[in-house]
Amino acid sequence: MYYKHIPLTTYSNKSFPTEYIQEHWKEDEFFGYQFLNGLNPMMIQRCSKLPENFPVTEEMVKDSLGGSSLEVEMKNGNIFLSDYKMLDGLKGNVVHGRKQYLTAPLVLLYCNPEGLMLPIAIQLGQKAGVKKPIFLPTDPEHDWLLAKIFVRNAEFSVHEVDFHLLRTHLLAEVFTMATLRNLPTMHPLFKLLFPHIRYTFQINILARELLLSKIGYITLYTTIGGDSLPKLLKGATASLTYSSLCLPDNISERGLEKVPNYYYRDDGMRLWNIINKFVEGVLTHYYKSDGDVKKDSELQRWIKEIFCKGFLERKSTGIPQSFLAVKDLVKFVTMVIFTASVQHASVNNGQFEFGGWMPNFPSALREPPPKKKGQTTEQTILDTLPDVGTTVHTMAILRLLSSTSSDHYALGYFPEEWFDEEVPCKLMKKFQEDLKSLSDLIKKRNAKLELPYTFLDPENVDNSVAI
Repeated sequence: MYYKHIPLTTYSNKSFPTEYIQEHWKEDEFFGYQFLNGLNPMMIQRCSKLPENFPVTEEMVKDSLGGSSLEVEMKNGNIFLSDYKMLDGLKGNVVHGRKQYLTAPLVLLYCNPEGLMLPIAIQLGQKAGVKKPIFLPTDPEHDWLLAKIFVRNAEFSVHEVDFHLLRTHLLAEVFTMATLRNLPTMHPLFKLLFPHIRYTFQINILARELLLSKIGYITLYTTIGGDSLPKLLKGATASLTYSSLCLPDNISERGLEKVPNYYYRDDGMRLWNIINKFVEGVLTHYYKSDGDVKKDSELQRWIKEIFCKGFLERKSTGIPQSFLAVKDLVKFVTMVIFTASVQHASVNNGQFEFGGWMPNFPSALREPPPKKKGQTTEQTILDTLPDVGTTVHTMAILRLLSSTSSDHYALGYFPEEWFDEEVPCKLMKKFQEDLKSLSDLIKKRNAKLELPYTFLDPENVDNSVAI
């Protein structure tokens, strides 16, 4: 179980997570755990009705449900779904002259009475049929393991392009550009935001050169590279919504309020509330009424540019086109700071820990997904996993991406003194105290966890997208 107390001295402090993952990556418990507390805790959602293209039957999953039924467990809120439909129709890249394979899986999961999130069915594509079997934990060992590997490869593609690149790096660039273009340095919002846009342009220029260019890592060594990368990025951009960027709304929309052992949610919600309280204190000091917000032309140009340039004037995103009330401004600015700091830390900091053991996070797969059960062997799996060159490049880039910035400023600690008034300075001090208290709480909890969740300890969260 991934929350029970065991001594952490089993592993060295430096290598513990990677060694732990190397030992447990095949297990269903760990596979399910990663949907909640791995690199991408954003895909899983409660399932109250099966998609029509995922025809899982009661007979298929009865052994996984411990005598209960799928219908009953859905009504009880214990069935969950992770749907990679955004990958549907995308073709695998060519790596080292060899075609790679990409799937758009559907994964059904069950939160059992012990609080473990367990996979109970996997379909490696969006179209059900004879050549798209539904894989089950009761299938032969290698069939089930290979199905999970294809899911983890889909996870690599979606995580790196949508939830990491787009929803943190590129959004931070949108906020940075709008801030520099529309807010003078003496504007209170500029002062509030500057520590959270620091280094954004630098790191994104490097990302374009080292990852996304014609000779970049994503282009050369991943399944999602090549022609499919801009297609996925375009589709992911079209699916962006304001509510998905606001953690309280996002958790509610996905029905995950009561899922046990969801440390990303627990730590993230506390951080959201701490940031929100700080932002509210600062902004209400300068904006005494809704009228003050409405008549701030610089502020209104700032949000208008974000809506027009960042979200392409899509009203369906829910992004505000203007601010009419102080509370709306506070929520939006909370989201901006949370995205550039907390959310980036959640999807960035564990990349080497979870991906350093390649089979758990393969960037490319060399063989097509199985069309029949009972034909997969250990050799099949070895032939499918990426070659040595691809593996080495992936490990190197994940190590680089999850390293601590050489100029690291933890959330709440600012290298420049932008504010000199008494009220915001007191609020900054209280912000730091609240973050320190949360850090202590997280460390206390982690001491009891078999695999500590450290990514959202405020000490490990950068002020900005700096790496």
